[in-house]
Amino acid sequence: MLYLVRHASAGDRRVWQGDDSVRPLDSKGLAQAAAIAELLSAAPVHRVLSSPSVRCIQTVEPLAAALGLDIGIAVELDEGADGSRTEALLDCLCGLPGDSVLCSHGDAIPEVLWRLAHRGVDLTPSRCKKASVWELHVVDGAVTHGVYRPPRLFTAGTS
Repeated sequence: MLYLVRHASAGDRRVWQGDDSVRPLDSKGLAQAAAIAELLSAAPVHRVLSSPSVRCIQTVEPLAAALGLDIGIAVELDEGADGSRTEALLDCLCGLPGDSVLCSHGDAIPEVLWRLAHRGVDLTPSRCKKASVWELHVVDGAVTHGVYRPPRLFTAGTS
Protein backbone atom coordinates (compact mmCIF):
# COMPACT_ATOMS: atom_id res chain seq x y z
CA MET A 1 0.00 0.00 0.00
CA LEU A 2 1.12 3.53 -0.73
CA TYR A 3 -0.43 6.21 1.48
CA LEU A 4 -0.38 9.57 -0.26
CA VAL A 5 -0.95 12.25 2.38
CA ARG A 6 -1.63 15.91 1.71
CA HIS A 7 0.01 18.07 4.36
CA ALA A 8 -2.17 19.23 7.24
CA SER A 9 -3.38 22.79 7.88
CA ALA A 10 -0.60 25.38 7.89
CA GLY A 11 -2.54 28.61 8.11
CA ASP A 12 -3.07 31.07 5.30
CA ARG A 13 -0.29 31.21 2.70
CA ARG A 14 -1.20 34.83 1.89
CA VAL A 15 -0.60 35.94 5.48
CA TRP A 16 2.70 34.08 5.92
CA GLN A 17 5.77 36.26 5.58
CA GLY A 18 9.01 34.75 4.39
CA ASP A 19 9.97 31.56 2.61
CA ASP A 20 6.83 29.46 2.17
CA SER A 21 8.84 26.23 2.46
CA VAL A 22 9.34 26.91 6.18
CA ARG A 23 5.65 27.66 6.94
CA PRO A 24 4.74 25.36 9.85
CA LEU A 25 1.52 23.60 10.76
CA ASP A 26 -0.98 25.58 12.79
CA SER A 27 -2.81 24.14 15.83
CA LYS A 28 -5.45 22.52 13.61
CA GLY A 29 -2.69 20.99 11.49
CA LEU A 30 -0.92 19.56 14.53
CA ALA A 31 -4.18 17.84 15.57
CA GLN A 32 -4.62 16.56 12.01
CA ALA A 33 -1.06 15.19 12.03
CA ALA A 34 -1.83 13.31 15.26
CA ALA A 35 -4.99 11.89 13.66
CA ILE A 36 -3.03 10.74 10.60
CA ALA A 37 -0.53 9.01 12.90
CA GLU A 38 -3.41 7.31 14.71
CA LEU A 39 -4.90 6.16 11.40
CA LEU A 40 -1.69 4.78 9.89
CA SER A 41 0.34 3.58 12.88
CA ALA A 42 -1.14 0.06 12.71
CA ALA A 43 -0.24 -0.36 9.02
CA PRO A 44 2.94 -2.26 8.07
CA VAL A 45 4.73 0.96 7.09
CA HIS A 46 8.41 0.49 6.23
CA ARG A 47 9.17 4.04 5.07
CA VAL A 48 7.94 7.60 5.48
CA LEU A 49 8.84 10.12 2.79
CA SER A 50 8.09 13.82 2.72
CA SER A 51 8.43 16.92 0.64
CA PRO A 52 11.23 19.12 2.00
CA SER A 53 8.62 21.68 3.15
CA VAL A 54 8.32 22.03 6.92
CA ARG A 55 4.52 21.62 6.87
CA CYS A 56 4.86 18.23 5.15
CA ILE A 57 7.59 17.02 7.47
CA GLN A 58 5.54 18.09 10.51
CA THR A 59 2.50 16.28 9.12
CA VAL A 60 4.25 12.90 9.20
CA GLU A 61 6.49 13.45 12.25
CA PRO A 62 4.01 11.93 14.74
CA LEU A 63 3.62 8.84 12.53
CA ALA A 64 7.35 8.41 12.02
CA ALA A 65 7.94 8.80 15.76
CA ALA A 66 5.23 6.24 16.58
CA LEU A 67 6.78 3.75 14.13
CA GLY A 68 10.40 4.48 15.05
CA LEU A 69 11.20 5.49 11.46
CA ASP A 70 13.23 8.33 10.03
CA ILE A 71 11.59 10.65 7.53
CA GLY A 72 13.18 10.54 4.10
CA ILE A 73 13.13 13.80 2.17
CA ALA A 74 12.06 13.43 -1.46
CA VAL A 75 12.19 16.45 -3.78
CA GLU A 76 9.83 14.50 -6.07
CA LEU A 77 7.10 15.30 -3.50
CA ASP A 78 7.82 19.03 -3.28
CA GLU A 79 5.41 21.72 -4.36
CA GLY A 80 5.83 22.35 -8.06
CA ALA A 81 7.64 19.06 -8.62
CA ASP A 82 7.69 17.52 -12.08
CA GLY A 83 4.76 15.08 -12.14
CA SER A 84 6.69 12.50 -14.13
CA ARG A 85 9.35 12.37 -11.38
CA THR A 86 6.67 11.98 -8.69
CA GLU A 87 5.06 9.20 -10.73
CA ALA A 88 8.45 7.48 -11.12
CA LEU A 89 8.96 7.61 -7.34
CA LEU A 90 5.60 5.91 -6.77
CA ASP A 91 6.45 3.28 -9.38
CA CYS A 92 9.74 2.58 -7.60
CA LEU A 93 8.02 2.24 -4.21
CA CYS A 94 5.48 -0.22 -5.66
CA GLY A 95 8.30 -2.73 -6.00
CA LEU A 96 9.52 -2.49 -2.41
CA PRO A 97 8.31 -4.60 0.52
CA GLY A 98 6.04 -2.99 3.10
CA ASP A 99 3.85 0.07 2.93
CA SER A 100 5.05 3.59 2.21
CA VAL A 101 3.70 6.92 3.43
CA LEU A 102 4.37 9.94 1.25
CA CYS A 103 3.48 13.50 2.25
CA SER A 104 3.09 16.12 -0.44
CA HIS A 105 1.15 19.16 -1.63
CA GLY A 106 -2.12 20.21 -3.23
CA ASP A 107 -0.56 20.52 -6.67
CA ALA A 108 1.67 17.43 -6.73
CA ILE A 109 -0.93 14.96 -5.48
CA PRO A 110 -3.63 15.77 -8.06
CA GLU A 111 -0.98 15.67 -10.79
CA VAL A 112 0.19 12.17 -9.87
CA LEU A 113 -3.43 11.01 -9.42
CA TRP A 114 -4.22 12.30 -12.92
CA ARG A 115 -1.22 10.39 -14.27
CA LEU A 116 -2.35 7.19 -12.54
CA ALA A 117 -5.94 7.65 -13.76
CA HIS A 118 -4.58 8.14 -17.29
CA ARG A 119 -3.06 4.64 -16.94
CA GLY A 120 -6.50 3.28 -16.07
CA VAL A 121 -6.20 3.24 -12.26
CA ASP A 122 -9.61 3.70 -10.59
CA LEU A 123 -9.30 6.82 -8.44
CA THR A 124 -12.83 8.18 -8.28
CA PRO A 125 -13.36 10.70 -6.77
CA SER A 126 -10.20 12.69 -7.39
CA ARG A 127 -10.03 14.94 -4.34
CA CYS A 128 -7.17 16.17 -2.19
CA LYS A 129 -8.12 18.18 0.90
CA LYS A 130 -5.53 19.14 3.49
CA ALA A 131 -4.78 16.21 5.84
CA SER A 132 -6.50 13.75 3.50
CA VAL A 133 -5.05 10.35 2.72
CA TRP A 134 -5.17 8.44 -0.57
CA GLU A 135 -4.76 4.70 -0.02
CA LEU A 136 -3.18 3.46 -3.23
CA HIS A 137 -3.49 -0.32 -3.41
CA VAL A 138 -0.56 -2.12 -4.99
CA VAL A 139 -0.83 -5.55 -6.63
CA ASP A 140 2.05 -7.21 -8.50
CA GLY A 141 4.16 -4.06 -8.34
CA ALA A 142 1.56 -1.61 -9.69
CA VAL A 143 -1.16 0.64 -8.29
CA THR A 144 -4.51 -0.98 -9.06
CA HIS A 145 -6.93 1.44 -7.40
CA GLY A 146 -7.14 4.15 -4.79
CA VAL A 147 -9.45 4.96 -1.91
CA TYR A 148 -9.77 8.55 -0.73
CA ARG A 149 -9.95 9.21 3.02
CA PRO A 150 -11.11 12.77 3.69
CA PRO A 151 -9.84 14.34 6.91
CA ARG A 152 -13.26 14.35 8.58
CA LEU A 153 -13.24 10.52 8.66
CA PHE A 154 -10.27 10.28 11.00
CA THR A 155 -10.43 13.03 13.58
CA ALA A 156 -8.08 12.39 16.51
CA GLY A 157 -9.75 10.55 19.35
CA THR A 158 -12.47 8.95 17.21
CA SER A 159 -12.65 5.55 15.60
